[in-house]
Amino acid sequence: MAKNSSFDIVSQIDMQELDNALNQTRKEIEQRYDFRGSNATIELADGDLKLAAEDEYKLGAILDILRQRMAKRGLSLRALEPGKVEPAAKGTVRQTVKLKQGIDKETAKKVIAAIKASKIKVTTQQQDNQIRVSGPKKDDLQAVIQLVKGQDFGIDMQFINMR
Repeated sequence: MAKNSSFDIVSQIDMQELDNALNQTRKEIEQRYDFRGSNATIELADGDLKLAAEDEYKLGAILDILRQRMAKRGLSLRALEPGKVEPAAKGTVRQTVKLKQGIDKETAKKVIAAIKASKIKVTTQQQDNQIRVSGPKKDDLQAVIQLVKGQDFGIDMQFINMR
């Protein structure tokens, strides 16, 4: 009797790499000439990034620096979801950037529908914020990975726990 193999499709951020990218961003903000004397900040709180600066231009510059650092560290920029710019105290502005982690139900339904439409003989199961794919042949699982990689579902996905 053949044993089923499986893997999980997830959407997550390597928090250590994100922390390194944030530290590099802070360091560059301290060193850049156009940020001298300004109190521009970026911090991670409750799974969201909080940006603050004197004006929208500097806020945009902070976000650009962060995106560059994340790209250099191999982190997906799709994980960032910038909110609207809000006025803050003393004429400054702030912005909350949400970190998208996990696969929401709508996206999971689309992924599962695409896998089922391909007629590959595997079973899919949604578990919290990830999708488990299992099947008797590892070649079928590899085909599913290629199928999912080849389509754009609006989020960055990783494939883990191959058994």
